[in-house]
Amino acid sequence: MIEEEEFAMRRIATALGFTVLVFGLVSGVAWAHHGWSWTTGGNIELTGLIKTAKLGNPHGVLTVDAEGEIWTVEVGQPWRNEQAGLTPDDLSPGVELTIIGEPSANIDDKLMKAERILIEGREHALYPNRS
Repeated sequence: MIEEEEFAMRRIATALGFTVLVFGLVSGVAWAHHGWSWTTGGNIELTGLIKTAKLGNPHGVLTVDAEGEIWTVEVGQPWRNEQAGLTPDDLSPGVELTIIGEPSANIDDKLMKAERILIEGREHALYPNRS
């Protein structure tokens, strides 16, 4: 009887430990992507036309054609875009813009996180405290 209880407790502890491990791995991947750790830490400038826009949470994503190269650009959450003076029309297909931000550490990804966006000479600072 005691052996059965011990075995059951070990199974519960193993299952709980596995659950905690999986949760930690999944949340760590999500945190790494939505932070800045995946970027180079230095800025680049990209000018092009928006091809597609998906705005919303956890952040908006633009597909931008920059001289024939297709880039994926993360912009802010809806509240951050609004705070920067951007409207959904500003981030719609066909809009020409210049994006200043940090690219992926793997430049072949053609992925960047926008810090500032320039449209028709107006600057929209998504992250005003970053340079």
